[in-house]
Amino acid sequence: MSTWRNWSGLETASPREVSAPVDAAAVVAAVTRAAESGRQVKMVGTGHSFTAISAPEDVMLRPERLAGIVEVDRDAMTVTALAGTPLHVLNEQLARLGLSLHNMGDIAEQTLAGATSTGTHGTGGVKASLSAQLCGLELVTGTGEVLRASRTENPDVFAAARIGLGALGVLTSVTFEVEPLGVLEAHEQPLGWAEGLDRYDEFVADNHHVDMYWFPHTDAMQVKTNNRLDLDPAEAEPLSSLRAWLDDDFVANTLFGVVNRIGNLRPATVPRLNRFAGRLLSERRYSDIPHKVFTTPRTVVFKEMEYAVPRDQGLAALREARARIERSPWRISFPVEIRQTPADDITLGTSTGRESMYLAFHVNAQTDHRAYFAAMEEIMVAHGGRPHWGKVHTRTAEQLALSYPRYEEFLALRDRLDPHRVFDNAYLRRVLG
Repeated sequence: MSTWRNWSGLETASPREVSAPVDAAAVVAAVTRAAESGRQVKMVGTGHSFTAISAPEDVMLRPERLAGIVEVDRDAMTVTALAGTPLHVLNEQLARLGLSLHNMGDIAEQTLAGATSTGTHGTGGVKASLSAQLCGLELVTGTGEVLRASRTENPDVFAAARIGLGALGVLTSVTFEVEPLGVLEAHEQPLGWAEGLDRYDEFVADNHHVDMYWFPHTDAMQVKTNNRLDLDPAEAEPLSSLRAWLDDDFVANTLFGVVNRIGNLRPATVPRLNRFAGRLLSERRYSDIPHKVFTTPRTVVFKEMEYAVPRDQGLAALREARARIERSPWRISFPVEIRQTPADDITLGTSTGRESMYLAFHVNAQTDHRAYFAAMEEIMVAHGGRPHWGKVHTRTAEQLALSYPRYEEFLALRDRLDPHRVFDNAYLRRVLG
């Protein structure tokens, strides 16, 4: 019997059968066999979701043979890729074609199916989530049908399956809107808590993408702005190899890992360690092709909860979160991340129908997250927050139905596409009923 484990180590499962389909027909065969025998089937990704959203209870499908770009349409500026393609592979292949996605998060290890199905997002821009950049998809339903969807073909499926939670079918290919490969200029600078919050709206208004971090137990913040430059990629001015290694490998991973190990052994030192980390922050500017600016390597394993609150509630929620941390005995070594996204029209999108601020709370993998996350979740929910589908949360179907105006629409579509719950698992039973 094989064991599935997610990246953070929070979730494990023991499927009874494992296979790696090579195409949609093989997925159809696996789904049909599972349905006929009354078993559940899940296509897993790389395990970067912190929840058990892709945990396989019976049959596990592996994604690695469903990888690569299959079509490039330069007139329509779209690219179709197999759904098991890791995001970092797509980014590299797009760059060689002189193309790029508009936006992305800061981790690129996920498969395209996993990243879109859970609502993985970046910050700012015209579209923030990977799902909002989709213009078409193909999936195998619970009845074994291969279904294609776009804004004009099966539009109800398209609206929901862009963030389908793995509940509507197995994605086999996805089609993204793409852009000509350009250059982003990154500007990172340290600043204080008061200045950061006072200037947050200014940063968002004046820049294409804004990502901000607050270090708990301190007044230290860092803001990173990314802006498009009218340059050929050959004119970019990336970090030197030495500076990139020093900042993004040694300091952000190796040294940060050491700091977390010290904090785990002696929690009382965490505030001082965070102040030390804040003093290490320095200003830097560089430019590069988009995916090399948006994404960074992460080797320190962590656990994460993230909530999307209405944009006009975000700073108040952040202030309450800080006040609660300062009243607590917790010692939080990871910064709180603050991002902003435009509204979208995805049925169960965390930004559906409203501009949002995302607040992300992290602890390292060895830290007990439960009390901290529970308190932060209470604050986020009080401000109308919706949990990121792939990150730790405790919300149930009854509670989530109140957060999403199109929740019942999603359930009705699920009844149609997977009437026998071939794609079910414990996580989906909790969040969908």
